[in-house]
Amino acid sequence: MSQAGGQRPAANRMTLQTFKARLGGASKGFKLLKKKRDALKAKFQLLLKDIVDTKLKVGECLKDGAFALAKSHYASSGDDIASTVIERAKRPSITTKLYPDNVAGVSIPVFKLMHDPSKDTSVQTLGVACGGAVINATRETYVKAVASLVRLASLQTAFHTLDEEIKMTSRRVNALEYVLIPRIEDIIAYITQEMDEQAREEFFRVKKVVEKKKAKLAKERDLLDMAEAPAIDAPSALNTKKDADLIF
Repeated sequence: MSQAGGQRPAANRMTLQTFKARLGGASKGFKLLKKKRDALKAKFQLLLKDIVDTKLKVGECLKDGAFALAKSHYASSGDDIASTVIERAKRPSITTKLYPDNVAGVSIPVFKLMHDPSKDTSVQTLGVACGGAVINATRETYVKAVASLVRLASLQTAFHTLDEEIKMTSRRVNALEYVLIPRIEDIIAYITQEMDEQAREEFFRVKKVVEKKKAKLAKERDLLDMAEAPAIDAPSALNTKKDADLIF
């Protein structure tokens, strides 16, 4: 394929070596990107399986939490404990921290749940009069549900990040495989063909020069031979017959 503006590169050995080096770099990059894409796809499939399992687990945890909350309302004589919990909760006992993970050179965010039980002291006395054990069990159930939700959020974030990276890597692989490498190979083939044509032209030119030189030398040799050859008696154009004697 032609270069920008429809111009071909100069057909010489230096240009040929330059494009061969480019072809080697493009081929090496293509292989590395293909391996990276395959590794990302493998991790992508594992994440997909983990997301499905975690979603099922989250559903079970939320269902158990809702049932435990209903039991807490029943154990506390029908009082609404949600407003009481909100009033007593001053500092969050569950926080998340972001940690980076590396998969085939791609940085993936991972959320880690941090639980500090010492900050739950304000709500541990909730339901001392009645239903305290049930309320504590409800809190533990919801802690497990929040941990599952954090894990699901981490998996889905990694899933989205890997999906975007796989798309970008696939575009690069396809560009190298179907655009850049064929273009460089076409230029190398063009330069090689032009250099072969130049070599044939040079061989034909040298051959013609040698033939002309040989013909000139042969002609000069013939002229020299003619100049050095002895003179040959040629017949006279006049009548050399002897006339008869005259008698007076």
